[in-house]
Amino acid sequence: MANTNVVYARIDTTLKENAESILNQLGITPSSAIQMLYSQIVLQKGMPFELRLPVNKPIALGSITRDELDKELQKGLDSLRSGKSYSADEVDLFFAKEYGA
Repeated sequence: MANTNVVYARIDTTLKENAESILNQLGITPSSAIQMLYSQIVLQKGMPFELRLPVNKPIALGSITRDELDKELQKGLDSLRSGKSYSADEVDLFFAKEYGA
């Protein structure tokens, strides 16, 4: 038998239950899942998945209320009145950076 060690971790109860339910359906024990994760970390010399913040998506016009739309439009008017303006290229650059477009 291989030389083994114990790993202790505190995780959210609901997360643990949900994950173990899926692992059970796959026929995998939590210990095996952790062993797989650690093996992939070693093989890939890092996390075996990309770690990043969720991609921002523009809000669809149909998904906001009239009040929310009015507030957003007012922000734009206030910016113009205070002298803030942006070229089309600046706006394109912002959206490309913010939304990956």
